[in-house]
Amino acid sequence: MRRTLFLIPHEIAGLPFFGVGWLLAGLVLYVVIRLVWAARQPDSPGNSGNSGNRLGSVLRSESAVWIFFALIVVIVLPRLELDNVAGEPVGLPIRGYGMFLMLAGIFSVSLAAWRAGRAGLGADSVLRLVPWTFGGGLLGARIFYVIQYFDDFLRPTWGETITAMAALTQGGLVVYGGFIGGFLASAYAISRHRMPLWKLGDVIVPCIFVGLFFGRLGCLMNGCCYGGACEPNALSAEFPPGSSVYVDQMLNGEIIGITATVPTDEPKTGDEQASDKNSNEGEESRGPARWLVQSVAAGSLAEKAGIRSGETVSMVLDPGYARLAPPDIPAEDALPGLAVIRDGDLVARISPTELPARAAPVWATQIISSLVAATMLFVLLMLERILRRSVRSPDGVLMLCGFIAYAVLRIILEWVRVDEAGQFGTALSISQWVSVVVILASVVALVVRVRSHRPTSIGDSQAT
Repeated sequence: MRRTLFLIPHEIAGLPFFGVGWLLAGLVLYVVIRLVWAARQPDSPGNSGNSGNRLGSVLRSESAVWIFFALIVVIVLPRLELDNVAGEPVGLPIRGYGMFLMLAGIFSVSLAAWRAGRAGLGADSVLRLVPWTFGGGLLGARIFYVIQYFDDFLRPTWGETITAMAALTQGGLVVYGGFIGGFLASAYAISRHRMPLWKLGDVIVPCIFVGLFFGRLGCLMNGCCYGGACEPNALSAEFPPGSSVYVDQMLNGEIIGITATVPTDEPKTGDEQASDKNSNEGEESRGPARWLVQSVAAGSLAEKAGIRSGETVSMVLDPGYARLAPPDIPAEDALPGLAVIRDGDLVARISPTELPARAAPVWATQIISSLVAATMLFVLLMLERILRRSVRSPDGVLMLCGFIAYAVLRIILEWVRVDEAGQFGTALSISQWVSVVVILASVVALVVRVRSHRPTSIGDSQAT
């Protein structure tokens, strides 16, 4: 896990990098050089215009772009900086999650454009869809996440709630929402430009698995979408302090050697359910939970604190240690301690330095998903070669098979992940229910496509 790849510092040599500072000075210097260069350009043949005309032309054509970037530098970027525990800006984070999403976009679009050229559709047919696909996908992924975890975004005012919902730098995207949003937006664009939907679908869908391969590695960097507890193995991962799984294991006592269950005489509250959920929200959203201690590991921190089997205790994040963090690190990297409470009394305060350096192993579903995505890409490309030899195969079969394959695999992977609770009174998560719908709809569409397709005969091929 590496949530922040690096931090662009707030100040360099005492001058802010963003806002009215180094970056704005660099933009002004570029504008000056651009204007000087334009003024010194020789007149083109047949054009006897003077340097004033050339400068005016440059200003008219480019000034709006310069103003746009200046507003971003002065207004937008400073608002994206992270603050330390004192509320002072320390720098702009370059996220590992965002970096891998960028790689996902670059490689998936490049492959789709190449495949479209080979299919006779032209690379531009894919490039026209890029803004629609990514815009709709990003919007759909965020909306799906916000709906799924709506209570986590509620704030005292509507403005704060909307700001929290729009804070993409904090993570929180659902792949299925991205697929749905991207597909609907792309379908609209395809219809608008009168392009062949089914044929383009066959071209694009395998490339989605390239994006999924990199996207899930981004989840690994962000520490989200992890699996359930397991024994150490080649497909397990141990996350560092500050990660969602580490905080979850702090709050259920596993990190200090406790095995516990929810007391049978007390229903699980919404706060306790939130503490179990693998989310990208801050630690402040995780409430205290009461746990019935089943066992205490010998020599563990829990045993040293005097906790015994059969007791009911609560684990609460202790922010007192986080407030002691150095001023040059973001507040999100300031680690809390752990407070253990029994019968309303404080049993122990455990500092971050006393806690283990890693969380207990969990299934690395991010890596598993990436490997599955790479495998599915290979399988779909092999299936495509087979379908090309069949005269009974209509356009769209590869796309629908890709939808079905991903939905089936997602159902299986959801049993390993622990971040989504069952819905509608069943053990199936919301993603599994969506998978069921996708499978049924895709199977129906596949049957209709195959039955309505007129096989291409040899004579037809010669005629064309």
